[in-house]
Amino acid sequence: MDWAKVVVAACFEVIWVIGLKHASAPWEWLVTIIAIVVSFYGMISASQKLPVGTVYSVFVGLGTAGTIMAEMIWFGEPFKLLKLVLVLILLAGVVGLKLVTKEEPSKEVA
Repeated sequence: MDWAKVVVAACFEVIWVIGLKHASAPWEWLVTIIAIVVSFYGMISASQKLPVGTVYSVFVGLGTAGTIMAEMIWFGEPFKLLKLVLVLILLAGVVGLKLVTKEEPSKEVA
């Protein structure tokens, strides 16, 4: 469940990063601000049970890959094969970090 929070947080990261570049209307800025809050809440929440360094690396890696792909798909950024290969290498590192990191059992406070 905590890894799902990281993935959702990374999706919202893509939204707010794109919003920072493309928002012009007040409602677009509102969506950007909401995405920032949701994104960081998800990351912080997940890092309470998972190693912070790994959570942050996965969060930023997925957000970076998502932002690059969104820019190419929706905003006309030129497609370059080398860029796609590098994104795939980045995603391989993110998946590798996730696979070698074990979730710690939650520590309940009595």
